[in-house]
Amino acid sequence: MKLWTQGTKRFEITQGDITKENLDAIVNAANEYLAGGGGVDRAIHRAAGPSLVDACRKVKPRRDGVRCPLGTAVLTESGNLPCRHIIHTVGPVWEGGRSGEAEHLRNAHKSSLELAAKHGLTSLAFPAISCGIFRYPVHEAAPIAVKAILDHLRGETSLTVVKYMVFTEKHRFKFESALGRLSGQGL
Repeated sequence: MKLWTQGTKRFEITQGDITKENLDAIVNAANEYLAGGGGVDRAIHRAAGPSLVDACRKVKPRRDGVRCPLGTAVLTESGNLPCRHIIHTVGPVWEGGRSGEAEHLRNAHKSSLELAAKHGLTSLAFPAISCGIFRYPVHEAAPIAVKAILDHLRGETSLTVVKYMVFTEKHRFKFESALGRLSGQGL
């Protein structure tokens, strides 16, 4: 585990199962329709139970059934999970880095953090957004995600604990390295 602290705020990178986190909210790497999918989205829906599908259906579509456009975030109840809320965000599918993927990934993190703060949440856990079935290279995604979180925590926010939950040791190492470089704390 790699940890960054500033006053009462803390940011940690850890390996584990995001569905087990007892925090104010966890972030779901969702699709635009909030219809459940693969990867972490499937795991969250499975653990939350059918009430999460109902909560997602209550989110008003913006257009053509899209409930959460790329780079934005919405908040729902958490179903059977130990967290209080789920923040759903949509990260980009990797297309070689020439289709605005970095900006979309940054926006997915920023909008999730801003939504959590807007609702006065104090603790939040992220998965490695877009690094699974959306094929975003971890070594490219990690610095974008870590910088977005550090920038948010260095400002005024209700958030005091942010966790980045990764599934593999390889992902953990990449995110820990990015945190070390961007926080000035080294590895």
